[in-house]
Amino acid sequence: MGFLKQDVPVVDYDVWSTGTRAEKIKPMARHWAEVGFGTPVVLHLFYVVKILLYVVTAWLLALTTSGIDGFTNVAGWYDEPIVFQKVVLFTMLFEVVGLGCGFGPLNNRFFPPLGSALYWLRPSTIRLPPWPGRVPLTNGDARTPVDALLYAALLIVLVIALFSDGTGPIPELGTDVGVLPAWQIWAVLGLLAVAGLRDKVIFLAARGEVYGSFVVAFLFSGVDMIIAAKLVCLVIWIGAATSKLNKHFPFVISTMMSNNPVIRPRWIKRRFFERFPDDLRPGRLSRGLAHFSTAIEGLVPLVLFFSHGGWVTAIAAVVMLIFHFGILSAIPMGVPLEWNVFMMFAVLALFVGHSDIGLADLQSPWPIVLFVAVAGTVAIGNLFPRKVSFLPGMRYYAGNWDTTLWCVTPSAAEKITNGIVAIAAMPAAQMEKFYGSKETAEMYLYMGYAFRAFNTHGRAMFTLAHRAMAGRDEADYVLTDGERICSTAIGWNFGDGHMHNEQLIAALQARCHFEPGEVRVLLLDAQPIHRQRQEYRLVDAATGEFERGYVNVADMVTRQPWDDTVPVQVTWSKSVTA
Repeated sequence: MGFLKQDVPVVDYDVWSTGTRAEKIKPMARHWAEVGFGTPVVLHLFYVVKILLYVVTAWLLALTTSGIDGFTNVAGWYDEPIVFQKVVLFTMLFEVVGLGCGFGPLNNRFFPPLGSALYWLRPSTIRLPPWPGRVPLTNGDARTPVDALLYAALLIVLVIALFSDGTGPIPELGTDVGVLPAWQIWAVLGLLAVAGLRDKVIFLAARGEVYGSFVVAFLFSGVDMIIAAKLVCLVIWIGAATSKLNKHFPFVISTMMSNNPVIRPRWIKRRFFERFPDDLRPGRLSRGLAHFSTAIEGLVPLVLFFSHGGWVTAIAAVVMLIFHFGILSAIPMGVPLEWNVFMMFAVLALFVGHSDIGLADLQSPWPIVLFVAVAGTVAIGNLFPRKVSFLPGMRYYAGNWDTTLWCVTPSAAEKITNGIVAIAAMPAAQMEKFYGSKETAEMYLYMGYAFRAFNTHGRAMFTLAHRAMAGRDEADYVLTDGERICSTAIGWNFGDGHMHNEQLIAALQARCHFEPGEVRVLLLDAQPIHRQRQEYRLVDAATGEFERGYVNVADMVTRQPWDDTVPVQVTWSKSVTA
């Protein structure tokens, strides 16, 4: 990794460009295994500065509260309930305007580096309601002025809350400052719920499964608020750990560690693979780290929750701080950076600052009700991943995600550019502008393919791409990750295939009027926790679904990243005519 220049794969472009897709992925995968994406150091430093700005801003916002004094007297106020409330609401604001997860070049978002607010304040952009046929007044897929006003109102209420003072002493919490006024909490929840029912993307971008759950906890009085917040943390950690009890997670570890900017020597990165350069499945080190980190995430929070101070709590807190810092220092693709900083703060503010408060102090059953609701959503999400986004399903790093791959002709790409209201250009155009030439952009397109192929589902995706384009010249298509289409079309993406499934296909078809064969999409569901297979669907944007079936996880985990010959089990198909 250079300081200013990207570490470019060394290939003879004229020879490389004549290969098959698998042949072109192979050198990119080997380069990734040693170097990662090759991101310039200065770009990583940019994200470090962004993290620091997030921390300093939250710090200063806490100090705007009457009764919270002393920039350097953090030990005197870090555990004040209103400080935790403000950090939650600030982080929600940070995320929902587009500055958090999915921001910038490390999420392949170049011009501009964010979408979010630039889309959601603009009428006529695409919106994706979660239950348009069931919830009244949510039908349609075009953003209206009312939608833009709802989103703007959410931002305004969040800002008002951030500059508000507390309601006064709460003896059972040992605070003279108090908490935020209840009307502000209700207003945030109400606006987030209504805006989210009109457009699920806003709810997901606000990280409603995390910060929304904490805001619900803020409705409870006294110690119940702290207990409920602790229980939400418990679900986040244990839910995420549970989702990693699969065969996919070691592949996430090897891919993430080879892209880690802190681990620089290539010989160390090679050790994360079975036998570089020929066998790029996760090696013993990756498998061991995957199992160890899953155990930490699933077990240490229980110690943190049920211990009530002393050295046991201190050790558990330090372990969880190191755990989140480890993720943070890797600066993973998708850049969920501030979330990890927030979870580190939650460890200190809730479990250290209020270590004496536990289940025995419950004053009402509402914290348990919240726990059951959030944990139940995680359970349903793992059992029926097609029904629940991987965010409320707490499958963040599990490697078991719903994904899509779009096979797009140049004519279809032009229709998308001209047919939708958007801020960002199509991915290929952005990459060519960023990298300066079509040839370099194509190489980094294949680096993106390599990243996807390092994860188990990538093998299935590139296998199924052949079936999606069956009967047609594959050279007529550009394979575009659904994340990139999602980024352009709706302004935010974060690894969630629920945002670029049939609902987005239909919205684009209504605007762009693709001809049969112009856009073919393969949709691969995540693996249900109780089944060792992943179901897929092949869809033509103009004519609809034309094949479905499944692939076995065992067939994916034994193959190399460039292997696109995963056995496919077809359960239904229809003849396709162009």
